[in-house]
Amino acid sequence: MQTFTDNLGRTIQFDYPPKRIVSLVPAITETMYYLGLEDEIVGRTRFCIHPKDKVLLAKNIGGTKDINIDRIHEVKPDLIIAEKEENTKEIVETLERYYPVFVFEVQNTLDVFRMIEDLGLLTDTKIKANNLTKQIQNVLQNLPHVHNKRAAYVIWKNPYMVVGRDTYIQSLLDKMGLINPFTLYDGRYPTVFEQDFLKENLDYVLLATEPYPFREKHLKEWLELLPNVTPLLVDGEMFWYGAKMLQSGKYFNNLFQKL
Repeated sequence: MQTFTDNLGRTIQFDYPPKRIVSLVPAITETMYYLGLEDEIVGRTRFCIHPKDKVLLAKNIGGTKDINIDRIHEVKPDLIIAEKEENTKEIVETLERYYPVFVFEVQNTLDVFRMIEDLGLLTDTKIKANNLTKQIQNVLQNLPHVHNKRAAYVIWKNPYMVVGRDTYIQSLLDKMGLINPFTLYDGRYPTVFEQDFLKENLDYVLLATEPYPFREKHLKEWLELLPNVTPLLVDGEMFWYGAKMLQSGKYFNNLFQKL
């Protein structure tokens, strides 16, 4: 039995290393598979879809905010992985009655390195975790720089919601030299209106394919609303943290070198 302190300062204990892990966080699930934990991951959410050839072997225990606790009981985890934004406080409080729950908090790229280091410690994969960190550091050092262009990252429609301050996505936008005026609005994911987009003197509107499924058909709507602004459809998965970042560097360079 070993004791760990999670990112919220909560203390948990479990038999080490854990042999049966449930992950409630898609990006962290993918990262754990990258660390070689396919035999240990016994449960994951329906949104944990990568790597596609391996996640199907783990039990689908529901959504990130609507878990099926009976399915979790069925797999008998000795460790559950959660994240403050991805999962609700109520879910954590329910699960911790039965199981050790380690809660991460990822709001920027530095938090990603802490997350990977913690995963290495929690699962006895420190060497692989350290190697992953080095690879991601290299990716971040080679991101494109968009020369202080103003951009909104839109995640929802009816009402419009955008990425704001203290978010991992915003930390990536910062590293690529994009200025997001909505970091000055209230909240981490502000609700905004058409007049807000009109007054912020934007160069780009980034339309994410998740959580709202923006598609090519929406580009025309934005061109009509903001004729002097370039709307871009962006793969929301490329803004996941963790192992996905190994793919995102190439994606961002391809996306922005065309502009």
